[in-house]
Amino acid sequence: MFPVRPRVKVCCIASEEEAALAVRMGASALGLVSRMPSGPGPIPESRIRDIAETVPPAVATFLLTCETTAEPIIRQQRFCRTSTLQLVDAVQPGVHARLRDSLPGISIVQVIHVRDSDGEGALKESVAVSSSVDAILLDSGNPSLSTKELGGTGRVHDWDVSRRIRDSVDVPVFLAGGLNPGNVGKAITQVAPFAVDVCSGLRTNGTLDEAKLAAFMREVMLGAQG
Repeated sequence: MFPVRPRVKVCCIASEEEAALAVRMGASALGLVSRMPSGPGPIPESRIRDIAETVPPAVATFLLTCETTAEPIIRQQRFCRTSTLQLVDAVQPGVHARLRDSLPGISIVQVIHVRDSDGEGALKESVAVSSSVDAILLDSGNPSLSTKELGGTGRVHDWDVSRRIRDSVDVPVFLAGGLNPGNVGKAITQVAPFAVDVCSGLRTNGTLDEAKLAAFMREVMLGAQG
């Protein structure tokens, strides 16, 4: 049986040119970051909409939102017109169901932040939410800080926890957090995620770097081959 290569999501896309480069190099999904309390990559919602309109239908467009209640998220998605919502913070009870009802056909991905000191908490949170979403994305933020970290930290978390979560849920798992061409192969071998998600690890002076992206894609293929 041939190994399955994880899909690649390139996040923090800032322009039509970056989107086209990522698609050309084989990305299956693009992340478009709206207003955040911290971290790299936020762009105006009007730019998110403009960029998303240029992306081929076969490539998923993710709207990253820090909103935690339904109505602001619904308004954002209807304006930005992405195919997927990435909820980077824990949302209030009932929000996932409300989004399902209001945004038919839009995929919902919930971010779970894995903190080394809280592996059991991340596992329990992932299992609890898995029946309400289309996928889980494991990242290395810290929502408990006074200024929340909700992604883009460039930190690697405990992949043993990620593997336990991956083995405990029935939905696809995206792995994020400090990935780059130098470690993504090991991450794939250890976690076996459905997809890997990368932002700062592919950037030079804030711009998506074609050479780094090419190297990342090569390492993803090699990692899938074991």
